[in-house]
Amino acid sequence: MFVVPQPGSRRRFLQQVGTGLGAAVAGAMVRSEAAAGRIAVDPLNPFAARIPQDRVRARSVIFLFMVGGPSQVDTFDHKPLLQELHGKPVPASFRKAVEATRHANVFHGCKDELLGSPYTWRQHGQTGMWVSNLFPGIARHVDDLCFIHSMQAESNNHAPASYQLHTGDIRPGKASLGSWVTYGLGTENQDLPAYVMLFDAGPLGGAANYTNGYLPASFQPTRLRDVGTPVLDLLPPPEFASGQRQTLDAVRDLNLLHRQRTPGHTELDARIASYELAYRMQSAALDVGAVDAEPEYVRDAYGLGHSEKRTASFGRKCLLARRLVERGVRFVQLYDMPDKDGWDAHDTLEKNHTPRARWTDQPVAALLADLKQRGLLDSTLVVWASEFGRTPMMQGNLGRQHNAAGFTLWMAGGGVNPGVRIGRTDDLGLMAVESAVSFKDLHATILKAVGLEHEGLSFRVDGRDERLTGIAGGARIVPGVLAG
Repeated sequence: MFVVPQPGSRRRFLQQVGTGLGAAVAGAMVRSEAAAGRIAVDPLNPFAARIPQDRVRARSVIFLFMVGGPSQVDTFDHKPLLQELHGKPVPASFRKAVEATRHANVFHGCKDELLGSPYTWRQHGQTGMWVSNLFPGIARHVDDLCFIHSMQAESNNHAPASYQLHTGDIRPGKASLGSWVTYGLGTENQDLPAYVMLFDAGPLGGAANYTNGYLPASFQPTRLRDVGTPVLDLLPPPEFASGQRQTLDAVRDLNLLHRQRTPGHTELDARIASYELAYRMQSAALDVGAVDAEPEYVRDAYGLGHSEKRTASFGRKCLLARRLVERGVRFVQLYDMPDKDGWDAHDTLEKNHTPRARWTDQPVAALLADLKQRGLLDSTLVVWASEFGRTPMMQGNLGRQHNAAGFTLWMAGGGVNPGVRIGRTDDLGLMAVESAVSFKDLHATILKAVGLEHEGLSFRVDGRDERLTGIAGGARIVPGVLAG
């Protein structure tokens, strides 16, 4: 049994516990991790900015996740041969090439009938990048984009592929990219969360996509709302506001005393840190969430006054993402998932893709323009991606099946080579045939951009060092993506 300190002795008690044994234990843990070559994190100040392992190209990341699998052959991967062969069977040479790989199941559920893109295509920018008329806004920024056309996933199902995109593994339970980045670097704003999520409906597969996994609980994300108070229950009732600081101090005292008796309790460390962060956030979060305070021309550019509510909603999220990185938040994960379907166009591609492109194109284009105009694009890595693409073969009534064999994503800012295309799919857009890129390769490249070495970033779990990119030699920096 322990005795709660009396008011007169509380300050001495806190000094003895918080800066005595408690601080000694925390210091010993930091020194031990540093000596082992792992990231040294103070458990009571987990988001303190840390020295990068490598050259820093990007200080922040905005990850735009298009949930459900946009079709690469209807967006950014122009395939004239597919148009010519519309309505015809898949040529034997293409089928044979894919069936010889682990992606043979891409034909399951499809008709043996090619479906040409219903959209029109033209070249844009000085680089002459092909973009369909689904994305007229993004098309204006192609000279700032780096396209990777040869992405491959290990699963053709939503949840496993989504887990892999987020955590490097098709199985749930691993730590997400955002958690790894904040574990490795901390953050530059101690009054806001280091890792923020923005969504209406979460990704397929649920929270296992974005949680901290086996990393300390402090590195789980914080969900912010783009409408109303950014965090629910952030502010205390008025009648308790005056005594809030004293209450938190008392709770911290008790938590520190309990921590002394149970060292290495990372959930308790996270709770202590989160209470303090929540207190500091009460002003900072309200400020960053005040998107309506932006000038009218900015709000109009993002589509906040758009007649379609979903365009306005996604626009608010994109604008909030800019406001977050502007204030030093390290990682912002933004999900385009306004309903249960996402971009999952199994039936009637146009009914699915046309509105979803309309809801996202203007806000994403505004985000790129806004970051660039403010001088933030050079220090912010923007990633537009999904868990897989879609087949050039037809499914259902003019729809497309999942395709993990070859699909497209793009990146911008943050040290990325602008106006280039990396890799290639075959002439039907079915499978990557040049410079195939895995999600682990993508993760290694993103970590490199923010100043982390993917094989030097690890966390000890059950006697072994876990990495986002798996075993040593299992991933590479994608050639040509990063400048310099």
